[in-house]
Amino acid sequence: MSTAEDAGRRSPRLHPQTHASEEGDGMERSACLCPQAHASEEAARVTRRSSPAAPSSPLENDDLLWEVLLRLPPQPSSLPRASAVCKRWQCAVTDPRFHRRFCAHHRRPPLLGFFEDGADGIVFKSVMDPPNRIPPQRFDMRLHGIDNARGTGVQLLGCRHGRLLIMPWQQAELIVIAPITGEKLHLTVPSKFKGDCYFDGAVLCAATDHDHVHGSCHSSPFKVVLLSTSRYRSGPQLAFACVYSSETSTWSDLITTPTPCQLRNIGSYDGSLIGNALYWLCGRGDYIFEFDLDGHNLALFRAPPIINHVRHTYDSREIIQVRDGAVGLAILTHYYHNIEMWRRNVNCQGVTKWVLWKTIEMNSIHGIPPEIEGERSGLIFRPRYAEDTDDIFIYVGCSVYMVQLKSMQSKKLCETTHLHCHHSFTSFYMPGAAIARGCDQSEMQHET
Repeated sequence: MSTAEDAGRRSPRLHPQTHASEEGDGMERSACLCPQAHASEEAARVTRRSSPAAPSSPLENDDLLWEVLLRLPPQPSSLPRASAVCKRWQCAVTDPRFHRRFCAHHRRPPLLGFFEDGADGIVFKSVMDPPNRIPPQRFDMRLHGIDNARGTGVQLLGCRHGRLLIMPWQQAELIVIAPITGEKLHLTVPSKFKGDCYFDGAVLCAATDHDHVHGSCHSSPFKVVLLSTSRYRSGPQLAFACVYSSETSTWSDLITTPTPCQLRNIGSYDGSLIGNALYWLCGRGDYIFEFDLDGHNLALFRAPPIINHVRHTYDSREIIQVRDGAVGLAILTHYYHNIEMWRRNVNCQGVTKWVLWKTIEMNSIHGIPPEIEGERSGLIFRPRYAEDTDDIFIYVGCSVYMVQLKSMQSKKLCETTHLHCHHSFTSFYMPGAAIARGCDQSEMQHET
């Protein structure tokens, strides 16, 4: 057989083997390489599915956001500025539950300023620097429908726990206003307090929650306490007290006690709240009225005798709270060179005794300029007590200083010409209330 024939005969056997081998190689590659590629892609997809998501911002957690916002300083601009960041932050800082936690965290509300009752009517004066300075028009009485011009006969009786107590001179009604929220309520005065009598009053929060913090009481129930004495010429008379409750919308029965003296000029003195009782100086300062808010009892007791040294200067003394919650009296004496602090002690038999607790030299108070430390004649010092901070406000000439009794440091707050009717206003400034009233938050953010 020829070689060509051998080749022709081998060719059918060899070529298929070669093709089979190639096909086999292709099949092997298809069976080995392609599945590996698919497996790799599938593994990548599984890896992508099982890998953790990119970490989100901690502030996207509502609980963590609240914890951060709670630690903002309790200044008027803090929460309004936070509310302008985004809708979610605004919802957080306007939530009433956040308000309660914010107040509980900071405990003491800031001093926003004073309400002055003078020739221009009832006017707010801020004591803060920008951006925390609240413009006076924010608390303008005309926003509440009260004609506040000179000679219109509106008088500020008291200011406490975020509310004002205002009386028209006709003495037919009282007006209670919450400047932060705009809430206003008219109260008819009981007939016994109308006519020829002196009377004074106080407004205070009536919340009974054990964890309630005064400073955001704008939605809490409140009480109004009125105290009155006759404009008698001689002889003993009766003092009358009455309590209004916003929860029942009624006045209590009259509470009386004999008194040898009259109340001081109406509106010139805001009673002091110590513990759960209100205190007013009366007459020439020889006596102090005490009204127990729990038992609705009215009592009268003598002031310390040293007060007679400053009989001619009614506004040179202030009822304060001293150590252990006891009732005290701060008196500027000796030509205003020092402050005497007296403490009222009560023994187990109910016998009271005044003792001199502390004497503070005016020149030891840091921050009062040397030229007005009492060395110049004609200076007028008038103390006022800050119940929420245990500080004393001292008016030196036309300037108001806040004195910290523990550190004896002072800070000049503002200047004023209305020394007799000056009421401090402390409150947390919640943006929810301003938004509800339609106030523009940018006004606070850009106030200068």
